[in-house]
Amino acid sequence: MMNRRQLLRGSLLSAGALALGHAVWATEAALPLASEQPFRHSACRWCYQGIPLEELCERGQDIGLQSIELLKPDEWPIVLKAGLGCAVATADFIRIPDGFNDRQQHARLQAQYPALIRQAADASIPNVICFSGNRRGMRDDKGLENCARGLEPLVRIAESAGVTLIMELLNSKVDHRDYMADHTEWGVALVNKIGSPHFRLLYDIYHMQIMEGDLIRTIQTHHTHLAHYHTGGVPGRHEINASQEINYPAVVRAIAATGYTGYLGQEFIPTYDDKLAALAEGVGICSVTS
Repeated sequence: MMNRRQLLRGSLLSAGALALGHAVWATEAALPLASEQPFRHSACRWCYQGIPLEELCERGQDIGLQSIELLKPDEWPIVLKAGLGCAVATADFIRIPDGFNDRQQHARLQAQYPALIRQAADASIPNVICFSGNRRGMRDDKGLENCARGLEPLVRIAESAGVTLIMELLNSKVDHRDYMADHTEWGVALVNKIGSPHFRLLYDIYHMQIMEGDLIRTIQTHHTHLAHYHTGGVPGRHEINASQEINYPAVVRAIAATGYTGYLGQEFIPTYDDKLAALAEGVGICSVTS
C-alpha cells in the first residue's frame, strides 16, 4: 500500500503534467522513491519565495526533498527543525558580480566568509557558495589568479571546518552577462590551482547547456571537480520536462554513474499555478538510477 507521501507525490506529479499539457520524461509508476537514490534531492529557496518556508519544508518532504538550499543563517533553524538539511549556504554579503576575481573585494570577503563557514559547519551544512565576479574588462587568466589568491585563506578555514566552498558556473550569455566563471574548463583550472577538496564547483546544468552543451561528457570527465548540481529547463529556466531541450533523465543517470552522493538542487522557475506540483514533477524526472 502507498503511504501518504507516495500518494501526495504521485498526485502532485500528475497535476504538474496536466498543468502544462506536455509529456514528462518519465511516469511516477516507473520511478524509485527518493530514499533509493544515490544522491539526495534539494530545492532552491528563491524559486519558491511565495511559499512560506515552513510550508515549503512540510510539503517538500511529501515529494521527496531532503534539503532546501541557498538559505541564509536566520533561515537554517526552520529547515533543521523540520528535519531537512540545507545543501548550500549563502548570505547577504555574497553578490554575483562582486566576487573573488576583483582584488578590491578580497578584504571584504575575507572578513565576512569565515563566520559563515564556521556557522555552516556548526549547522552541518556541507557547502558554502561563492562567485568569481564579473570580468569588467579583466582577462580570464588574471581573474583566475586573483580568485585563487582571494580564496586560499578561506579554503584553509573551510578545510578545518569540514565545509566545501563551491563556486557556481553561470552563463554570461543570457542571465549573468560579463560573469567570469562561465565555462567548466576555467572553473576546473581554478580548482586545480587551489588544490584542495574543500574548493570545488557548483555545476549548474541549465547555465552550462547555454554556454557549452556537451553535458554528459563534461560530467564524466570532470566529476571530481564538481561538488553540487543545479537543474533548470533550457530555454527559459522553467520546468525540466519535455517542453525543453535537456534530456534530464540521461544527464541524471550520468551523474549517478559517477558515484555522486551529494545533493541535486532543483533551480527552475515554475510556471504552473501549483508551484509544488512543478517541483514534484522535477523531483520525479530526476529520480532515475539506471
